[in-house]
Amino acid sequence: MNYRTKLFLEAPVLPLLIKLAAPNTLAFIIQSAVMLTDVWIVSRLGTGPLAAVALAFPVLMITLTLPGGALGGAVTSSISRSLGAGKLERAEKLLWHAILISIGGAITLLTAFLLGGSYLLKLLGGTGQILADAKAYSLVILWGGLSLWFAGSLAAALRATGNMRFPAMVMILSSISQICLSGGFVLGWFGLPVLGIVGAAVSVIISQTGLSLLLLFKLTRPSEHMRLRLSRISFEKELFADIFAVALPASLSPLLTVSTILVMTGLVGQFGPSALAGFGIGSRIEFLMVPLVFGVGAAMTAMVGTNVGAGNIMRAEQIGWYGGTFSACLSGVIGISLALTPSYWVPFFTSDQATYVATTKYIQIVGPFYAFQGLGISLYFASQGANAVKWPIIATIIRFVLAASAGSIAVYGYAAGLESVFYSIAFAMLCFGTITVTSLKLGAWRKAK
Repeated sequence: MNYRTKLFLEAPVLPLLIKLAAPNTLAFIIQSAVMLTDVWIVSRLGTGPLAAVALAFPVLMITLTLPGGALGGAVTSSISRSLGAGKLERAEKLLWHAILISIGGAITLLTAFLLGGSYLLKLLGGTGQILADAKAYSLVILWGGLSLWFAGSLAAALRATGNMRFPAMVMILSSISQICLSGGFVLGWFGLPVLGIVGAAVSVIISQTGLSLLLLFKLTRPSEHMRLRLSRISFEKELFADIFAVALPASLSPLLTVSTILVMTGLVGQFGPSALAGFGIGSRIEFLMVPLVFGVGAAMTAMVGTNVGAGNIMRAEQIGWYGGTFSACLSGVIGISLALTPSYWVPFFTSDQATYVATTKYIQIVGPFYAFQGLGISLYFASQGANAVKWPIIATIIRFVLAASAGSIAVYGYAAGLESVFYSIAFAMLCFGTITVTSLKLGAWRKAK
């Protein structure tokens, strides 16, 4: 048995979870800082470009979360369960299946946007130059989307083996390069051509391509316990089914999360460009909870998957409780801190007073509920490892229905103000986290096993 797999099965849970989560968390904190810096760079162009990025943000989000969260979690789950059961050859075959699925996913998203992307952006309130900029940004992200899909699935495969450091290290390098490239292509740093907000999208694609190549190189090295071997190219229905059994239901989570943002964007758009720009800043910060919690969640997925594969359900549940509690505390502290100090950080993103007010309202209403968001997201990732995503998906559906219905009734039924949309989001977060943790308490993972 591989040394890392043995640690997953036998080492004390909390110290091991902290050790494995540390490099991931550091990498995703840096990535979160990069995404905020990216917003700051675009904000130098004015409120219009900032609103365009907010309009296109759901496209970027779905292109990051589907390969990184849904497929990535499924790949980590499938491979870690195979390694936990001592089936190395099966794990290496699954890696090739993940690559093929990544190619199909990138093509599917691009095709969907080419067919209906313009209509969607118009439906969200995009007009004129804001619409044109949002469409151009989205097209660059999707034409280069294969790099994001490869980065998500290959990093997930490495994490399944217990190797958390290398994916974290190359992610940090990629994030640093993205900032330099974004400043160059958006604002003209280093003498690079100024491309406007499209430059921000170009920087994402270039940095993710470099990340993918480094991960691919690592997976071909003879020193890796599980690696990419040409001799393992053998596509089997059962192996596709094993990945899709987690990936398909799990893909509903990012799709519903994006749908929630789309509906909320449409509602906020009724209050004007400044409100839309403010919501764009606020929702970008909320989205940053996903990669931040994923630092813990990725370790949980691999640890839970390995233990479920070996039949250690009680240990798997213990991992879920420790990781979920840590994630809730981390997210809660960040949310409350941001809510208490908007005057210190919002001015970095906008000098427009109306945008400042909208951003402040959002974070002060929604920020205190980030703890429930972090709890739900971390247990969603852990549930992927247990191949038990039913209740996290139900919780995500309920979150979408509550946020969309309550917000729509408030705005269209009662002509309520912008704050009503934000209260709807906060209440939906509360329900999402509560339902997910309750399902673990009632034995959802044991029933799946």
